[in-house]
Amino acid sequence: MSDDRARSTDDNRARSTDDETAENESVEIDVDTLEGSLYRVLSSVVIPRPIAWVSTTGSDGVDNLAPYSFSTVASVSPPILLFAPVDDQKDSPQNVEETGEFVFNLVTEDVVEPMNETAATLPAEESEFDHVGLERAASTTVEPPRVADAKAAFECTHHETIEVGGSVLVLGEVQYVHLDQDLLGDDEKVDVANVDAVGRLAGSMYATTQDRFGLERPP
Repeated sequence: MSDDRARSTDDNRARSTDDETAENESVEIDVDTLEGSLYRVLSSVVIPRPIAWVSTTGSDGVDNLAPYSFSTVASVSPPILLFAPVDDQKDSPQNVEETGEFVFNLVTEDVVEPMNETAATLPAEESEFDHVGLERAASTTVEPPRVADAKAAFECTHHETIEVGGSVLVLGEVQYVHLDQDLLGDDEKVDVANVDAVGRLAGSMYATTQDRFGLERPP
């Protein structure tokens, strides 16, 4: 092999190695030196997130309904659910602070469109229930109504609000639970295979829970 051909082969190998290295390199983010917010990364990677469709009633009697994808179970005993508005000036956390009550409604595929519509910015005196045309169902232990078409609803009383940076964690203790019969299995208990919950991804993207698999936990 000539020297030119040898150099050419070596150069091609070097370029190939450089390309592979570039493809395998990770993006490193030092949050202390980051310009702007980490919201895009957090909301795009920490997925899917359950959606708390929160109904509240203000001190003025207006029923509010809004979705929050920063939400989860905080405790089982006592049963505590939380949702975390990024903006503490939203109606939901203010209503909870004033009245001490809210309802955590489940978002399934059949209500995902109206759920999205309730994310619209409305005047404080206008109810999302009426704006979207959603039917209310009376709650049992709290004043705020639940979404009639929601397959599960958790009536909660205010447990605590924790300020974290520009967000707030609103924690509520579950006082009463409504479950649609469609969620139950043959043993009359909730069967996760029947809960077609929708999860939030990022931007306008959502995910279903139809593609499932099981893993046995090690002893």
